Amino acid sequence: MKRHLSLLMILCWGILLHAQTESELSSPNGEIKVTLNITDKIYYSIAYDGDVLLKDNSLQLALKDEVLGQNPRLRRRKYVSVDEQLTPVMPLKFSTVTNQYNQLTLTFKNYSVEFRAYDDGVAYRFVTSRKGEVEVLGEEFAVNFPDDYLLHLQQPGGFKTSYEEPYTHVFSNEWKPSDKMSVLPVLIDTRKQYKILISESDLTDYPCMFLKGTGDNGIVSTFPKAPLAFGEDGDRSLKITQEADYIAKTSGARNYPWRYFVLTKDDRQLLENTMTYKLAGKNQLQDVSWIKPGQVSWEWWNDASPYGPDVNFVSGYNLETYKYYIDFASKFGIPYIIMDEGWAKSTRDPYTPNPKVDLHELIRYGKEKNVGIVLWLTWLTVENNFDLFKTFNEWGIKGVKIDFMDRSDQWMVNYYERVAKEAAKHHLFVDFHGSFKPAGLEYKYPNILSYEGVRGMEQMGGCYPDNSIYLPFMRNAVGPMDYTPGAMISMQPNVYRAERPNSASIGTRAYQLALFVIFESGLQMLADNPTLYYRNEDCTRFITSVPVTWDETVALEAKAGEYAIIAKRKGDKWFIGGMTNNGQTEREFAVKLDFLKKDRTYQMTSFEDGINAGRQAMDYRCKSSQVKNGDVLTVKMVRNGGFAAVIE
Repeated sequence: MKRHLSLLMILCWGILLHAQTESELSSPNGEIKVTLNITDKIYYSIAYDGDVLLKDNSLQLALKDEVLGQNPRLRRRKYVSVDEQLTPVMPLKFSTVTNQYNQLTLTFKNYSVEFRAYDDGVAYRFVTSRKGEVEVLGEEFAVNFPDDYLLHLQQPGGFKTSYEEPYTHVFSNEWKPSDKMSVLPVLIDTRKQYKILISESDLTDYPCMFLKGTGDNGIVSTFPKAPLAFGEDGDRSLKITQEADYIAKTSGARNYPWRYFVLTKDDRQLLENTMTYKLAGKNQLQDVSWIKPGQVSWEWWNDASPYGPDVNFVSGYNLETYKYYIDFASKFGIPYIIMDEGWAKSTRDPYTPNPKVDLHELIRYGKEKNVGIVLWLTWLTVENNFDLFKTFNEWGIKGVKIDFMDRSDQWMVNYYERVAKEAAKHHLFVDFHGSFKPAGLEYKYPNILSYEGVRGMEQMGGCYPDNSIYLPFMRNAVGPMDYTPGAMISMQPNVYRAERPNSASIGTRAYQLALFVIFESGLQMLADNPTLYYRNEDCTRFITSVPVTWDETVALEAKAGEYAIIAKRKGDKWFIGGMTNNGQTEREFAVKLDFLKKDRTYQMTSFEDGINAGRQAMDYRCKSSQVKNGDVLTVKMVRNGGFAAVIE
């Protein structure tokens, strides 16, 4: 009898212990489930509709004196459900975002781990409550794949990167620890119906996370060390001459960045996701009325070279040429022009303009024409002259494009925040070039209108649709992206030849127009020469009618790496953009216009690939037609082709 009793007690204790160590968290609709197990580490698995997609993942935070998540002792768990409406200052997809999730907080001694389950994903973060500062030696984000998945990666040669490498496509069981690491975001094709997008949000006072293969069908995090000392390295960079043994020295009482997974059964969900925003820190600016997103005419890609009968001056980086750009911007209602490298006498001195330019006359002239001026700078010049924001505001400058950061260690992540804060204080917006991907700071400081960190059109022949078609599903799916579209000379890849000043792009003319609808950026460049925009006025009128912020986004057709067709609404107007890769001679889609209001007839102006666009990429057709809810639109796109339309 005693033996039976003791066996029963052991069994009950085992069940109780198991109940204490295992937790479950489901998405509001019940489709996504996170199963947590607390043993020697905190383990979690993620399932979608009962399919286990990620298995026995683990997380740890290594501080100097303790590893959080090692032999953890759970003190309590707390569940909450949230359903709220958020209103982004800079609505890149939706003017109102539904933020609905279930949260589980696991509390241990001096720290907790928060897990959230959304209908489209899962996120977690560490929260610590220690006194004083802590040194973070590392963080383990370890993910295991139950099957051989296909990973879409951007793999730099090291932590110093401008985030502009072309995408690589690697099977998960072949990615070895000795191979190049990847920046975020990473897109995972489970080769069933599911895709998983991994990135981070609310990144502050901490380095960016990179991922590398384990060689054992998994991935694990790696981070740049905190720099301690720097040496001279030209006019736009510094060499790191000494690194710490830690990745961050930071406050002991804080929230760490969110690690998130967007989980989809349909690739269209990737195009509509707002996960970075839902997890970002709250807006820090009281007054945002002065922040005006918009389009900008850019001179660098076309080498400041307008020409033709109306150009009776020597074009270049000079007063007459910039006035010509201002006149062009004014005519088409473009709110800004950018003055890239060359506007200042020296890249190291932001206070002495190039005398050929007469910056103050241009500011005056721009004001007269309702066109603001944006100035390019190296990050190093900004760092060495941090009072330039005050000066630029006094001059009447509207924003700054800051370039060549090319790092994402803790010091540099903090630099972005210091810049955003100081620029906001003096009512200047910021466009970060040579930058890492967006990770939430743009919502905390909505004067950050865009980031480069993309293989964009400045790469000329190195920017091609087979690579760019991944951008709406990856890089642009996590935040604004300064790709610099708008080429008026279009070529197919087999005949591509171009260099400045006669810059050209790969892809058809309709593809270029579509990028303005598909790609999201609070500051959207028109990269080409005003001369060519004047000669292609129907295209220019369309481009300059496309908003940069939106009330609603509806993905219509999507397959990552192959094609994307998306509809976006601003007020009563709808725009449609479609793009495709080099994979098929022609693709045809039947697109339902059921997003339009019923009992209304709309006018549609569309730009389609012409009959010869597969060979002569300049060929397009502009058509007018009437459409209504219930109609089915036939969208044809040739290889590297596109489709663009406005419905009003």
